[in-house]
Amino acid sequence: MDKLTKEEVLHVAYLARLKPNEEEIEKYRVELKQILDEIDKIKDVEVTTDEILISPSINKCSLREDEIKEGLTKEEVLKNAPSKYDSFIEVRGVLND
Repeated sequence: MDKLTKEEVLHVAYLARLKPNEEEIEKYRVELKQILDEIDKIKDVEVTTDEILISPSINKCSLREDEIKEGLTKEEVLKNAPSKYDSFIEVRGVLND
């Protein structure tokens, strides 16, 4: 791809709500050209023949097995609650107006 025209750079700058001066326009011409060249490289990749890389490392499951541990009973929990209603812990309502 050849160098971008000044009009193309100004159009991209307009879309980005930029008002570049002449020096910045030249800088953007070079930088946008580099970006478009990199995009062209991606377009050239043959997905059907290239091996797909999902992750650069081997991901093994590092989750542990769940263990059921004996904890407090409902009665022990309710005994420590500051206020309760029937078999529930009573808390102050928090509502957004």
